[in-house]
Amino acid sequence: MNHRRTWSILAVVLVTLVLALIDLPIRALWPPVAALVVIIVTRHALFGLLAGGFAGAILLAGGNPLTAFFDLFAAHLWPSLQSSWKIGAIAFTLILGGFAAILEAGGGFAGLMRKVAGLDEESSRDASRNLEGGAAGLGILCFFDGLANSMVVGRVSRDLADRSGVARVKLAYIVDSTSSAVACLAFVSTWIAFQLSMISEAYVQAGRPANPYGVFLESLPYNFYCWFTLVLLFVSIRQRFHPGPMARFVEEASLAGNQEDTSVTEPRTAAGNPATALVPLASLLVAFFVGFVALGSPRPIFPLSRDKVVASFGSDAGPLVLVLASVAATLVAVLMFPTRPDGRWKPVLQAFGSGVWTMIGPIFILLAAWIMGSVIGELGTAVLISRLATETSTLALLPSLTFLIGAAISFATGTSWGTMGLLFPLAVPAAAVMGADDPFLAVIVAAVFSGAAFGDHCSPFSDTTIVTSISCGVEPHDHVRTQIPYALITAAVAIGFGFLPAGLGFPWMVSLILGTAMLFVLPRLTRAFLPA
Repeated sequence: MNHRRTWSILAVVLVTLVLALIDLPIRALWPPVAALVVIIVTRHALFGLLAGGFAGAILLAGGNPLTAFFDLFAAHLWPSLQSSWKIGAIAFTLILGGFAAILEAGGGFAGLMRKVAGLDEESSRDASRNLEGGAAGLGILCFFDGLANSMVVGRVSRDLADRSGVARVKLAYIVDSTSSAVACLAFVSTWIAFQLSMISEAYVQAGRPANPYGVFLESLPYNFYCWFTLVLLFVSIRQRFHPGPMARFVEEASLAGNQEDTSVTEPRTAAGNPATALVPLASLLVAFFVGFVALGSPRPIFPLSRDKVVASFGSDAGPLVLVLASVAATLVAVLMFPTRPDGRWKPVLQAFGSGVWTMIGPIFILLAAWIMGSVIGELGTAVLISRLATETSTLALLPSLTFLIGAAISFATGTSWGTMGLLFPLAVPAAAVMGADDPFLAVIVAAVFSGAAFGDHCSPFSDTTIVTSISCGVEPHDHVRTQIPYALITAAVAIGFGFLPAGLGFPWMVSLILGTAMLFVLPRLTRAFLPA
């Protein structure tokens, strides 16, 4: 893999030096193309984004690699770090990573799973459905981080899945469907800081004033792929909808027991008091809302009204609120952590440290995405793309095209954050140049989120996909091939009932209702026209 990184970066530099000698506007497209090529070759989002940013810096420096290297930090990274939103994003992401690790180590999720699934009674007539519903509910409860969701839910559920006759690949589908999709929709998660920073960057390049949190909330109803992923998951559990290879695994598990290797390859977290997870999560949400109202609402705060609450979320208090809420929730998690023979502080500090460490990689991707966005913004890449788009398509098709491009990139690269880092500084400014108003830009933002979540959901190269496979005890190949049919169905419904109508100006409520209805009748249509 190291030689792939070396040769790909050298190739990018050589091509960039040649393009620096050619004064053509089309060369502004090279940095995102270079980043995408390196990500595909190396399966490494950080190297790809840095390679693309370096290529763009070389073009801006007139072909001088040394000047370009220093400009990456002085002219593109350092100005980004002057933003309170971006500093808050870094701090919040690190703290919440440690918070998630403390919750898992406390055993509250394991205890909660046993209660929710109702599997303590061996005679349960509907044990498999209880287990599947319990795993889905626990996945939604782990809204604060997609990767933590994949690790926690799989580890605490797979033994119970074996007992209840649930195929482990079905469990893996449930876990994966409630990881990225939920984290992408949650307004308090390790994703939100990255999402808000990318929204802020994209709107600055588009020349549109905007509050990142306000834009995020406005885009939520249009994040059709994530919403329909959760709907199809519910349909699959309640109606036993198993398209493609999943049907064989489910049948084998229900008739002859789980055929996967049930050996324990890593220690599972012992079940504990569910309150050790629920109370800190409730504290996180309460601190979040109280923080926004206290720090962001117009004065005087009381009497509190709906308008004041809405105004508080549109204020500039977001970075400080995110950090303070995560700190408060972490302190509650520490206080709720069960006392163990070796004390409380040692396991708490170890868990928090490991959780923070897992977020170091995403933080570097975040920094690289800021560099990339700054470089291509200065090159005018988005303006060039908007010109090409106006010649080949209409503005109404842009949400669907954005989703399709994002889905292709995220599937080929396995990185949702890398996809957002590539698309946000391109799609939003391009749409703005094409004449999109602010509500339409929110649809484009949602299309980027949906496209990025697609690859995180089913790409064989995604860390979420791989971690889900490991935690559920299945082969990654089996997990991918049984999950792809669900992902493709969801993507088709998201386009046909979501992004195409949204591009034409249909209300989001109509799209969500029609798309949900389609997913609910789909199993019946499948059985009617494709009988087993």
